[in-house]
Amino acid sequence: MLRDRYGRTIEYLRLSVTDRCDLRCTYCMPTGFKGFEEPEDWLTFDEIERLLRAFARLGTRRIRLTGGEPLLRRHVTDLAGRIAAIPGVDDLSLSTNATTLRRHAEALRKAGVARINVSLDTLDRQCMESITGRDSHARILDGIMAGKEAGFDPIKINMVAMRGVNDGEIERMAEFCIGHGFVLRLIEVMPMGATGRNAAYMDLRPVRTRLQEQFDLVPQALELGGGPARYLATRDGRSSIGFITPLSQHFCATCNRVRLSVDGTLYLCLGQEEKFEFRPLLRGGASDAELEAAIRHAIELKPHQHDFTARPEKIVRFMSQTGG
Repeated sequence: MLRDRYGRTIEYLRLSVTDRCDLRCTYCMPTGFKGFEEPEDWLTFDEIERLLRAFARLGTRRIRLTGGEPLLRRHVTDLAGRIAAIPGVDDLSLSTNATTLRRHAEALRKAGVARINVSLDTLDRQCMESITGRDSHARILDGIMAGKEAGFDPIKINMVAMRGVNDGEIERMAEFCIGHGFVLRLIEVMPMGATGRNAAYMDLRPVRTRLQEQFDLVPQALELGGGPARYLATRDGRSSIGFITPLSQHFCATCNRVRLSVDGTLYLCLGQEEKFEFRPLLRGGASDAELEAAIRHAIELKPHQHDFTARPEKIVRFMSQTGG
């Protein structure tokens, strides 16, 4: 097992397969940004598979495909199939904005992706266009339903709650998710780069109390994917609402994940600068034993906790560069 210097078991890797996206969510990517990684600097599928096999040998069993928007990477379903076949990987999931999920849902499910998370910050078409910079409302909702038809379970809806932007829609989103049997996850915006710092932060603790009373929710102990959300469930068990609160109630003490960007950089924490670059090793002839030693060394760099509260200006990279 991989354990960091604070005794946390690291068994969850979030793999960014592209830093590109067809949307421009205001808290994620700056308007007009063009500084994307060049394709020759992306890890190839062979490099990704080799590195993930090394992680799996060391105990990593959960992999999530992220971006940017991962469905923009050509042949990503082939990559999903290769990852699902790695011994030791028993949970493969995908985060997506669902704009093209209708086209890929069946193939992803057959490739071995078991669960999907969909970014959906609003059900209002105009608000969605304001947040994403695109008229994406119909395609996203159609993609979510395609995921449901393909048999993904659970489907998690990720809603970044922003004061004065979409906070008036939280109850409506809860009703939508409960009605369809989806898992709603409300997320506090993180001050990553100028995009995150300029977003209207909202403390989710009062929201949790309000929703618990309004929808007669009960605490849920069941783990839903190994992530940081704290869940409440409907009494019939058909749906859950999770709260991801990196600022108001951080979960650093139980953090079990690291993030690998499209260029092979491993980020150990969203709110710190520690990182390790694997691409030079992969392209420099490193042996499997050297890769495993490098992974162990990288995990030792994982910091105790983020600095979002004390030093929100510290992280200049934004979310799409890091990987979701």
